[in-house]
Amino acid sequence: MAKTTWNVDTAHSEVGFTVKHMMISKVKGTFNDFSAVIEADVEDLTDSNVEVTIDAASIDTRQEGRDDHLRGEDFFDVEKYPKITFVATDIKKKSGNNYDVTGDLTIKGTTKPVTVDVVYEGQSKDPMSGNIVAGFSADTTINRKEFGLTWNAPVETGGVLVGEDIKVHAEIEAHKAE
Repeated sequence: MAKTTWNVDTAHSEVGFTVKHMMISKVKGTFNDFSAVIEADVEDLTDSNVEVTIDAASIDTRQEGRDDHLRGEDFFDVEKYPKITFVATDIKKKSGNNYDVTGDLTIKGTTKPVTVDVVYEGQSKDPMSGNIVAGFSADTTINRKEFGLTWNAPVETGGVLVGEDIKVHAEIEAHKAE
């Protein structure tokens, strides 16, 4: 199969994260506005082109005050750095439909290499449109401090308010371009 362009269906896709809160629980959130350019042969992703762009201001943790703080200078500083981007630079097949996708992740003006565990979930024909649809799951963990997201506050019982490690997860549904 040849390399094909796939358009992300954001209504059926999600980019989310989990972070430790107060050392005892976890807060989850999503980015509601994102896009991706995917050029791939889904039977062999090793020669794919993948670029993801996230609107940092679209962060949503279901608490307006926290979201406003995350948009501000202490964290994403969305006025100065409105986009988070990931551009794949190397894709290696691990086994079956599992891949290591390494790329340049840019957050708040800092770019670092990150490897994402990607699973090609398969493809199906959409009964409504007749179009071919492919599914992908992606997971990685990043240290937020490496990207300049260093704000924190101590908690009374010891430790800090916000954990350093951020677990990032994405579920992507992409439609084959006509």
